[in-house]
Amino acid sequence: MTLNYLSANHNLIGSILIVDDQPANLRVLATMLKGKNYKVKKAQDGETALMAAQSNPPDLILLDVLMPKMDGYEVCQKLKSNPVTEQIPVIFISALNDVFDKIKAFEIGAVDYITKPFQEEEVLARINSQLTIQTQRKLLEKDRELLQLKQDKLKEEIRQRKEAEAILYQSRALISSILNASLDGIAALQSVRNPKTGTIEDFRCIVVNPITAQFFKLAPEDLTGKLIFKRFINKVNPDLFGYFVDVVEKGKILRKDIKYLHKKKKKWFHLIAVKLGDGFSITIRDITTRKNLELKLNKMATIDSLTKVYNRQSFDFHLAHEWSRCDRTQEPLSLILCDVDYFKLYNDFYGHQAGDNCLQKVASIMDTIVKRSSDFLARYGGEEFAIILPNTPPEGALVVANAIKEEIENANIPHEKSKVSQYITMSLGISTLIPSVNYSPDDLLKSADNALYQAKNNGRNNLFANVLESD
Repeated sequence: MTLNYLSANHNLIGSILIVDDQPANLRVLATMLKGKNYKVKKAQDGETALMAAQSNPPDLILLDVLMPKMDGYEVCQKLKSNPVTEQIPVIFISALNDVFDKIKAFEIGAVDYITKPFQEEEVLARINSQLTIQTQRKLLEKDRELLQLKQDKLKEEIRQRKEAEAILYQSRALISSILNASLDGIAALQSVRNPKTGTIEDFRCIVVNPITAQFFKLAPEDLTGKLIFKRFINKVNPDLFGYFVDVVEKGKILRKDIKYLHKKKKKWFHLIAVKLGDGFSITIRDITTRKNLELKLNKMATIDSLTKVYNRQSFDFHLAHEWSRCDRTQEPLSLILCDVDYFKLYNDFYGHQAGDNCLQKVASIMDTIVKRSSDFLARYGGEEFAIILPNTPPEGALVVANAIKEEIENANIPHEKSKVSQYITMSLGISTLIPSVNYSPDDLLKSADNALYQAKNNGRNNLFANVLESD
């Protein structure tokens, strides 16, 4: 399953399976997507959809919720339980706007939802977003496979080098030629121990090839026998010296990526050190290109492309992580769900481009308020945002929520169609609990969502808080 690209405008061309029991809906969506060069397949019931996805997996599935015999929820569950189709992103389409339906959709594996009647810009934006994420996931998987191949190759090289190092003293000429020809940095070092305690105080250079010598700005022969390793490694990272001691004392193999300023450039190097007598051998490989690509792909996969805050996938992962951490420490965990008031009316009146600009401004304002390094701001979906506040009691969450509400309102972003103000406002739902066996992250989410619903029910442009008590 692959995705191609149009070189002219970089629009994604993917295969999309539309599942809807209403021919009119199928016709509208198919016409819309074919007009944008998507490859479209259609199914009018759940069984047909499952067979189509199994036989020729599409890149994305648009799935109607309400269908006879097998509804969209059951179809989605079957897709996610099948190894062939579990990775296909599913976007639900429904006329339902009930909060419970949205939560259920996400719980069983859906990545997004689209409501009827369809708005072309929204449909295309959500599809493009999911196809982009799908592409990035595949690129990351491919990169991991390549990394594994490189690691296997490195292991094999280490095995071969260990054999060569075993005959180091018998054939220095042969070893020297091998070291000098290597494109990796290679060195062998011997422990220098305290005569009274026997502890390792430094390492003496025994063999150093030209690539390694470049780090010290010396010739290989000028490094032989010298005690400069500890002083050098402490400049790179003071914690590293202890790892090399463990290689010798405990026989642990050290594999580590480090960032280092080399030749006035920030570079990444992969170190592998293995025990060799009362010392160790080390290989140093420049992985700057691969590491920079890996970091770039990781960032692309976690950041919302429009607002530049974290995306829903990152939010789910981070919530689970913070839940586990606060469960261990028994500290309170707070969650704020925010929704821009009457944003659909804003989009309808000002246009989707203005809507995008509005969401960017809102995200930027919220980002300046959510300041702690442990706090986490993400776009939850559409005009909704979520904020995770670890180690934060209800009072602290209220302070953050009030600050967001006031700053958004004080930004004076015009909204002529709002029913509560002439400017953009937000409604906020807050929930706090101390994680325990009696609750799950979903309980915190539902509680915050219910609080948001109550804030809207109370007239919008306000906030409502729930506190889940520990039993």
